[in-house]
Amino acid sequence: MPYTLNPDRAQPWNGLPELPIGEEHYKTLDVYEQLVNSKAAIARLQGRSAAIPNQGMLINTISLQEAKASSAVENIFTTDDELYKAFSDNPNQVQQGPSKEVLHYRESLWEGYHYLKQSRTFNREYLELIYKKITGETDGIRKPFAQIYIKQGGTGPNAGTAIYTPPRGAGIVEAKIDNLLLFMNDDDQFNTDPLIKMAIGHLQFEAIHPFRDGNGRTGRIFNIHYLVEKGLLDLPILFLSKYILEHKEDYYHALASVTQRASWQNWIIYMLKAVEVTANDTYYKINDIISTKDAILDEVRSETDIARPEALVDVIFTNPFTKVRHFTEKGIFAENTARSYLKKLTDMGIVEMKSIGGNHYFVNLELHRILSE
Repeated sequence: MPYTLNPDRAQPWNGLPELPIGEEHYKTLDVYEQLVNSKAAIARLQGRSAAIPNQGMLINTISLQEAKASSAVENIFTTDDELYKAFSDNPNQVQQGPSKEVLHYRESLWEGYHYLKQSRTFNREYLELIYKKITGETDGIRKPFAQIYIKQGGTGPNAGTAIYTPPRGAGIVEAKIDNLLLFMNDDDQFNTDPLIKMAIGHLQFEAIHPFRDGNGRTGRIFNIHYLVEKGLLDLPILFLSKYILEHKEDYYHALASVTQRASWQNWIIYMLKAVEVTANDTYYKINDIISTKDAILDEVRSETDIARPEALVDVIFTNPFTKVRHFTEKGIFAENTARSYLKKLTDMGIVEMKSIGGNHYFVNLELHRILSE
């Protein structure tokens, strides 16, 4: 079926077509060739991550990087060290600044994950949970009087002009969200490959733009949770935002190409390629973390008399910035023992001690390197 285009970028696009879209928009040879590669990459990542005994290592390391990249897409920037320090201290005590924004994203990632474990369905409550956690706001779907539009960036003559205006009006946004959720949840009525469905659903969510703020970050979390809910991943560890950040202009161009030219194929291929590239990157990153962890554990076992070396190494691979309290609060070691063992790791060149604001942090140099690449 023909896809209705957006006739006026400066007016609310209340005519945004409901889902599903016609099969002719994605049942093409180019889309399916890319789909094969994307499915193979995500299946390999799933197989590797499922075989890891301590998945907490991935939860803290990979999800922090995803949070950092997704926030950077929205021009919220923080350094790795600032982020790791904030997470090491206490994420709940970070009061302001970019690190707070990034840690809110990570918290949203995991709260939404646990919510779906219970509800097993995507609904408005889920979307509002993610939005509120990311932004710190208390409202929900934007009101009809909210004058939301997407502006041209930069400093050129068109800077600040509307390049897209999402739907607006009493009940309109809610109706379009309900249609999107029906499409994503009902695989009997809308039997489409989940990776293609994710790509279609992400564009529809961004076109609806249901919240006053945080739509991009909410939509990207929605992507990851959808892949988990459909069994393509056990944990939300796909580093999808990194690809979007590195190909940001292509991302926005592909979004606009649907609303202005009905070019769904280009958009879907872009998203499928993002899955392939980031699944491969995450797979290799996990391999690097595991092999490095094993090598360091062997070194600690053979060169020291440290008790419970496995527990020690597990902790320093949970976050690049480790503090003594990470051992004492978990009852792994007493304070003096933890300090002594971390001193030994420092002498061995495994960690480096940094003093910041009067606090001592022990940086896992190899883990920091891997995550920064």
